[in-house]
Amino acid sequence: MAGSSISLTSLDEVITRAQSLMTPMSGERKIVGLIGKPGAGKSTLSAKLIEHLGAQAAILNMDGYHLSNLSLRELGRADRKGAPDTFDALGFTAILKRVKNQVDQDIYFPVFDRSIEESIAAQGVITPEVKLVITEGNYLLHNENNWGGVKELLDESWFIEVDDQLRIERLVNRHHKFGKSKADAHSWATGSDENNAKIVAQTRELADVIINLS
Repeated sequence: MAGSSISLTSLDEVITRAQSLMTPMSGERKIVGLIGKPGAGKSTLSAKLIEHLGAQAAILNMDGYHLSNLSLRELGRADRKGAPDTFDALGFTAILKRVKNQVDQDIYFPVFDRSIEESIAAQGVITPEVKLVITEGNYLLHNENNWGGVKELLDESWFIEVDDQLRIERLVNRHHKFGKSKADAHSWATGSDENNAKIVAQTRELADVIINLS
């Protein structure tokens, strides 16, 4: 829907749109992709949506499909963690297919733990009662590095816009909170993270909905 995106500018509007997707036909489940640059507020918005939508909605984060730190070191990509080719994109695509099609069984998935910078296997679960899955991540509309199969599994794609200065401040604070020095946090946020942000920005025009809550 490039060039004809819908604009939402309040949390109430976002909640209303999510609720409109929660009445699928029997045997159906909807998937919304929540996309944004690093630090855009994807996790914060997802959590707010779940607060309002209840048990029939669930979150499945792309970050659970980070390659392990050991794998990244072996591949020589540890200094680029978070780039498109540092995830198991095919594994993520496969779990979305299960979420979409296997609506009558529990589906377990890995969850990324920022405190250890690793994913924990089978920590999350999508139960049969879930009618709307919010999957959030940077590269849901990316079409390279094995990401090309994700977009077709999304019923809608929502892109979050936010002031870049605020976004970078958030990233610096996040990296510092989870163990980096202030200097290293700033270096990572304005280096590796910003390189990834430029890739994410290129997919904005592919989104069905643009969200700007600032």
